[in-house]
Amino acid sequence: MVTVTEHELTEPWESVLYEPVGGGDVGVLVLSGSSGRLRRRRARLLAEQGLLTLAIRWFGGPGQSPGICEIPLETFTAAVDLLQARGARRIGIVGNSKGSEAGMLTAIRDPRVAVVIALAPTAMVWGSVGPGRDGEQRPYRSAWTWHGEPLPFVPYDDSWWDPSAVGPAAVRGLYELSERTFADRLPAAAIPVEEAQADLLLVAGGDDRIWPAMTSALRLAERRRAAGRTVRLISHGEAGHGLLFPGESARPASAEFDFGGTEAADRLLGEQSWPHVVAALRGD
Repeated sequence: MVTVTEHELTEPWESVLYEPVGGGDVGVLVLSGSSGRLRRRRARLLAEQGLLTLAIRWFGGPGQSPGICEIPLETFTAAVDLLQARGARRIGIVGNSKGSEAGMLTAIRDPRVAVVIALAPTAMVWGSVGPGRDGEQRPYRSAWTWHGEPLPFVPYDDSWWDPSAVGPAAVRGLYELSERTFADRLPAAAIPVEEAQADLLLVAGGDDRIWPAMTSALRLAERRRAAGRTVRLISHGEAGHGLLFPGESARPASAEFDFGGTEAADRLLGEQSWPHVVAALRGD
């Protein structure tokens, strides 16, 4: 295990940088999903493998959109700039859920990204989650922009919601219904991962109840293979939306959402994928 130093940053966004003592030439951007939190523990674990890691708050912070609404992908290319300025010559992105969406879309546009680790991924650009800078939540807008232009997206079919339902919601059905309802928008909203020069490692659980991560991972892998691009898919049929790498703690059960899986299965998927994640980031 490598000793690391921790640097709290406030500009251009709230973030934490973990730097291996002696430096490192591999830089890793760590992105959370729709929780918006900084994945501090995950970033530190990667740094202890000798990787320069940066975890950023990409929405919900000072000067940022309060929700995942028209987030500039330049947010993430700026993070690549920072890692390079700190000496990184190889760049990887580790993104979970919505963070995987951001990571893949960034790699398509920024050839400096050498590898993307997409955890519980989606194969589509989805609509906004929460309010934009104007405070409005409807109508749905794209989650992302590039050079100020919104990316094509799939909106949500709100007829899926059952106001009488009680207990944590397994919202996977919302995404599946929305794909059927807005089938005409799928081709434009599909993430063209075959256009990314970066390598792609997909990790998905078959019991993901937040969205159909396994189906998405298979779609992404097929797009890559059809284009002759490299891809690896690691899965576990009983794991859910929140895999746990060795050394990570399980989150408390959510009263709002059903993430699927079990802690044991989520840990097993994390243990199985961890050495492949580290090797892919290093370029081994």
